[in-house]
Amino acid sequence: MTTLIIGAGLVGAQVAKILADRGERPLVMDARPQRDVLERIVDASAIDLFEGDVLKPLSIAAALTRAKVDAIVHTAANPLLTLGAQRNPYAAIELNIMGLANVMESARIHGIGRVVVSSSSVLNRYQSGGEDGADLSKEEAVPRPHTFYAATKQAVESIGLNYARSFGIAFAALRYCPVAGPWSGPGGGGPSGIFRAMLEAAVDGREAVIPGTAMEWVYSKDAAMATVQALQAPDLGRGVFNITMGRIYRPEELAAELQRAFPGVRTRIEAQPEGSTWSGGDWKPADLARAAKHLGYVPQYPMARLLEDYAQWYRALRGR
Repeated sequence: MTTLIIGAGLVGAQVAKILADRGERPLVMDARPQRDVLERIVDASAIDLFEGDVLKPLSIAAALTRAKVDAIVHTAANPLLTLGAQRNPYAAIELNIMGLANVMESARIHGIGRVVVSSSSVLNRYQSGGEDGADLSKEEAVPRPHTFYAATKQAVESIGLNYARSFGIAFAALRYCPVAGPWSGPGGGGPSGIFRAMLEAAVDGREAVIPGTAMEWVYSKDAAMATVQALQAPDLGRGVFNITMGRIYRPEELAAELQRAFPGVRTRIEAQPEGSTWSGGDWKPADLARAAKHLGYVPQYPMARLLEDYAQWYRALRGR
């Protein structure tokens, strides 16, 4: 089996590592490959890394001619995710929706049997409407996303599932919540960058700034393992899965976890700006039952283990 991974970032790099460690040689396509950054996650000699743009169908076609590809993992997304989409909605719409359409059409034309894509837990939260009680004869029967990023991810899921129904492609959309994990280059969402800055400050003995809102996180290694499980699952059910840590951390709880992991660390909780797209926090943790049933997904990195593993990687990086 050969997998094409589109997007060599926070999650895509970890997917490549899992597959390479299992003896596969994945194809890894990125619009701006960061080879030196990627090598800090996965042995570059064990993968085939090359430049290609998901917005250019011929790039995907060229990638699919490199080997007999059985499955595609699509993790490419617009920079800064929700915040980036609010700033530049057209770019987010183009990359997230047309990028997915190019992937699904390529899978249809080239006979690729399975596609696993990154969706987002924003769809569990940034919704409004639904006041008409699911009565489809009324205009507000179904909740609708109220951020550009969430709207694009809803389209991603709907388009992918329609390709699956119409053309027999096994399709899974994984709703990652904000991802934390080893990464030393640019890219990733706003929360990922904030977590990275917090962790690095704690390890370095500086003041660690805690985001002033409750957040549900997932470690990049857990997100990647769920992705690989979706590549292999015999039954994908309805095809949409929550992939998170399974609990929400309020600022004070995250500060306490940091203080246990790094005794003596100085922490400061910083309120989010008024109007921030991810301020607030009174919502339920994602339900992982379907991911457990169909994928076998059980998060392996609760916050304490996440901090330990991430810190170990960062200390090794800092010592280079």
